[in-house]
Amino acid sequence: MFCAGDFIDNHYTIQGTSLHERVHTVSEENRENTWQVRAIWLKSEQYQLIGKSDLIESDRGEIYPIEYKRGKKDDWSNDALQVCGQALCLEEMTGKIITTGYVYYAHSHQRQQVEINKDLRKKAIATISAIQTMMATGKMPHPVYKPRCKGCSLYARCLPQAAKKVERYKE
Repeated sequence: MFCAGDFIDNHYTIQGTSLHERVHTVSEENRENTWQVRAIWLKSEQYQLIGKSDLIESDRGEIYPIEYKRGKKDDWSNDALQVCGQALCLEEMTGKIITTGYVYYAHSHQRQQVEINKDLRKKAIATISAIQTMMATGKMPHPVYKPRCKGCSLYARCLPQAAKKVERYKE
């Protein structure tokens, strides 16, 4: 997560970095007829995406991305969008349709299935388009405050509550 090009570590980001250092060690193995490969670069020319996978598994001809997160299993729409983005890349790279992905939550040791359906694809593509527009125009959205913002390493830089105060002041 970056704010105005800056990144600041805190204990959450350090734990996440540690988790991803293990996950991003390039490896390939076969476990109980499931082929696993870690730290593979994914890209999509169509959606102008590039990134490194945490884990790609193949089981009985099905391929699916698995994203690792440090937290607890919950309904995080951003995690599902990230997995869908990886699926879009894999589809373009392999020519296969990806219908399932997973998010593995290290804190709760749980894997959550993500159905790569039509609705999620539409949301992911709309999100990709919105981000590309932001990058092209340099116009960023105002931060939105949520209670979990206080645990963010960029809270003091982002100032998510300040935008509303500035708007009230302008009135």
